[in-house]
Amino acid sequence: MEIQSRIISVELTDGTSIKVEVTPIDERKITVQSRYFNEITAVIESLTKEIAQVLQNAKPDKASVKFGIEIGIESGKLTPLLVKGTSTANLEITLEWNNNCFD
Repeated sequence: MEIQSRIISVELTDGTSIKVEVTPIDERKITVQSRYFNEITAVIESLTKEIAQVLQNAKPDKASVKFGIEIGIESGKLTPLLVKGTSTANLEITLEWNNNCFD
């Protein structure tokens, strides 16, 4: 059985309401109540801080981080998903060092 995504209302910090496509992660029925987008942004903030710390430790001359997420819903809570092998969700990190740093 293929999991069916749903469109739900999500409220931003300033009160703006947007529609978001979510994928159910568990067997519970998705309720129609509005969710708060900070359930996602708080996780993104933690993820980016952790990646930034790793990059500071590696000390590259140049770094770029690109990630995409899908939004899931589990037990009524929005959950960001980094899913391997999909076109919508991934984590790509590129690090570059100048050649003279290894001399």
